[in-house]
Amino acid sequence: MGSKNKLKRFKDNATFKNVVQPSRQEIEEGSFLLKGKWSGFFGNDNPIILELGCGKGEYTLGLARQDINKNFVGLDIKGARLWRGAKTALEENLHNVAFLRTQIELVDDIFAANEVSEIWITFPDPQIKYKRTKHRMTNEEFLIRYERILINHGLVHLKTDSEFMHGYTLGLLQGSGREIVYANHDIYKNEGSPKEVLSIQTFYEKQYLEKEKPITYLKFRIN
Repeated sequence: MGSKNKLKRFKDNATFKNVVQPSRQEIEEGSFLLKGKWSGFFGNDNPIILELGCGKGEYTLGLARQDINKNFVGLDIKGARLWRGAKTALEENLHNVAFLRTQIELVDDIFAANEVSEIWITFPDPQIKYKRTKHRMTNEEFLIRYERILINHGLVHLKTDSEFMHGYTLGLLQGSGREIVYANHDIYKNEGSPKEVLSIQTFYEKQYLEKEKPITYLKFRIN
């Protein structure tokens, strides 16, 4: 994408009512005003579903279309990607969607305890090399952050094409005694996956399927 297009999208994001772009300093200093008050942003007390690393927002949008009685927040640091999801949500008048531009490691500084009902992690970078373990989105440190913001017995969903990521997360959950609600190492060949796992496909997921890569899915509880 050209720099002019990126600049235009950054300018658009600043005007979109469904895009929130706090500075890192604002978050770390504790002056981010939406923490604990996301229900006010949406104007209702509906459950909040968070997608981490949402990219262009394909999954966030797909979930929001399926359930208008829940609020959905797509989080990503790439503003030019967020633009696509935010623009589509505005064009479709999806009032239960917001996009948040920030780093994932700040998630527990952005949401308060018991403020999030579910978390979706869709096709994250598996960070296979050992030295990249700290960046895996289901490592112990991240799971603790998620636990801080989730309601009691809140759900986490992991959908990925990476058998490594699936196995790593499964092993971590089993080793720590956390509840695995559902696990499937090939959702399109094995029966039982929820509707929202099968009916929403991202651009990259379709590419993976064309290459006959199995898509895995985990649903689990941290607390």
